Amino acid sequence: MLGKWCHTQSCSHATNKTRTRVNSIFEIELLSPNKSDVLPWISGEYSAEPKRYARATVAYGIPDEPYFQEYMVGPLPATNVTKLQPLTYPFNSRNPGKTRIPSLILPGQDVASAVLKLGSDIADITRELWNTTIADGGVTFRTQFPLHQEDGKTLTWFEFIGVPTDEFDSTTVLPLGVSLRIDTTDRNYTKWAITGWFCLGKLYNSTEEFREALFSPGFEKPPPNIDGSWTALNQRGDPLPLDNLPPPVSVSRGSQRYTVDAQENYVTWMDFSFYFSTSKSTGLSLFDVRYKGKRLIYELGLEEALAHYAGSDPFQSQASFFDTLSGMGAAMNPLVAGYDCPEYATFLSANMTISGQATTISNAICLFEYDAGFPIRRHFNVQGYTYAAKNILFTIRTISTVGNYDYLIEYSFFLDGGIEVSVRASGYISAAYYANNQDYGFQIHDFLSGSMHDHVITFKADLDILGEKNSVQKVEFVPDTVEYPWAPGQLRNTFRARKSFITSELDASINWAPNDAAIYAIVNKDTPNRYGEFPGYRVRKASGASHLTVVNSSNTGNAAHFATHDLYFTKQKDTEPRAADPYNGHDTQDPLVDFSKFLDGETLEQEDLVVWFNLGMHHIPHTGDLPNTLMTSAHSSIRLEPLNYLEGDPSVATTQQVRFVHDNAQEGEEEGGA
Repeated sequence: MLGKWCHTQSCSHATNKTRTRVNSIFEIELLSPNKSDVLPWISGEYSAEPKRYARATVAYGIPDEPYFQEYMVGPLPATNVTKLQPLTYPFNSRNPGKTRIPSLILPGQDVASAVLKLGSDIADITRELWNTTIADGGVTFRTQFPLHQEDGKTLTWFEFIGVPTDEFDSTTVLPLGVSLRIDTTDRNYTKWAITGWFCLGKLYNSTEEFREALFSPGFEKPPPNIDGSWTALNQRGDPLPLDNLPPPVSVSRGSQRYTVDAQENYVTWMDFSFYFSTSKSTGLSLFDVRYKGKRLIYELGLEEALAHYAGSDPFQSQASFFDTLSGMGAAMNPLVAGYDCPEYATFLSANMTISGQATTISNAICLFEYDAGFPIRRHFNVQGYTYAAKNILFTIRTISTVGNYDYLIEYSFFLDGGIEVSVRASGYISAAYYANNQDYGFQIHDFLSGSMHDHVITFKADLDILGEKNSVQKVEFVPDTVEYPWAPGQLRNTFRARKSFITSELDASINWAPNDAAIYAIVNKDTPNRYGEFPGYRVRKASGASHLTVVNSSNTGNAAHFATHDLYFTKQKDTEPRAADPYNGHDTQDPLVDFSKFLDGETLEQEDLVVWFNLGMHHIPHTGDLPNTLMTSAHSSIRLEPLNYLEGDPSVATTQQVRFVHDNAQEGEEEGGA
């Protein structure tokens, strides 16, 4: 309905025709309401719900230089008071809400015909190299992103890759060692021209030059990577000992111990409650996370998933993928019971708008309780007892498959009041041809190099600790030499806690301390506990969190400043809702959202604060990444956990604990039970 309403408005002259010389509605997505509008409503100060608006992205293809323009449509649902106006407030580019559209990805662009045309021009070359052509379907291309601009031209490197001969989509591990540079500046694909070739470490400045070299005696052809059993995902090899027997599985013995309102997307478990939603670009997000009835987090969700590559060839060297462009939500897929999630889990559909259409992805979300397999608390006393408490947690999980990679993203809640955000990755790697790539990866198959890359997955956590006014506390473990009054004249080498506060955004770009010797927490200085300590929640690295290795990336320009550090603290602003925009990669020098502009010196003293943190992996694939990367190693997580927030451990309230009384011979009986 909203798409039809937009078509009636004169401001965009929108059309659904697929030619490039038209204006068209490219995407429609629901906007999250501003926090300043939501808080008065959920607190009961206002009785009316905040008005809802949508973001409509219109592709203006009629001008010689096509561009996207963002609009805000609302209030929703569409009525006679609904209007369409430029959307500018979430953006900080030179022309907020406007970004260029490269010709290669211009809506309506006939890329398939362009590839066939280029392929026919070089059919003799591909036939000589691999005994096939683009038209025959034996080889194809993959394209770098972001698209590289040089002297006003868009020069795009296309890398030849093999086409799988079986049912598996192993294309990204079949590079063929040859790339060609194409000038894709002109919006008319018939005017695109090949301006260079790259093969086995040598650059050829024209097709004629490469053709002459190829057909000359002694030219070294790169042997092709060909799929086979090494790329197949089915079982192979000798069965593992006793693996024919059924393995242990998690079971739920009693009634479900959590509640799910699928209509309202509302969940409760123990002392936690939260709402969730899904969107095309960012996938699953949580809202109004409450613990013991008090709001702990206003918003928790993914902002961007960046994969930044490095390599000796032009494709790998210039490849940096912003995965919200294609959509982390759009890439969600049905979960497999018993494998992706326990069989007893609750499975829900994900609902979102994709290409202006309401879309439902069945079984895309699972929720479940499970036993971590080790106690949350445990103590043994040789003279009398053993105490142990079960470590039960609750998880909400999704999996998004963006191209070659599968991302498992989950939020877990613990009896100690902690919340863990976790990402795991699997799927086919995006590999490089092995020639001259020793400095960028291991050789992992006959002619294949595991191309090194960084995954940086950015999240937003808008914490409200006993209210919206909070501060950032830093506690460092520091070595010290001290003369104590109980040992006059003696210097003792020891260590102490150095407590301070980060008071400005200019000092709020943080990397994890060496030896993990610092604590960062959001605390409320206005509500000290009875011991004078400030209640808060700590942000703690749990496993593998990382930021970009590259400094001042030539690939991402100003589009990925959110990925340069491990975490950031900023003052919450309605005008800074996202760390990045899905279209940032279209203009890396002037992206719609430049995160560095968030860090503009605002005070962090008792203000409404946001934590932006990065999960990720420094990944240099090895032979064990074939056929797929393993989620056991490609894992990163962060915990948000209480710091002086309560007066004791809240998990003591669980009945799932046991006291085992024993005699001096360590034999005894169970008292209580789980």
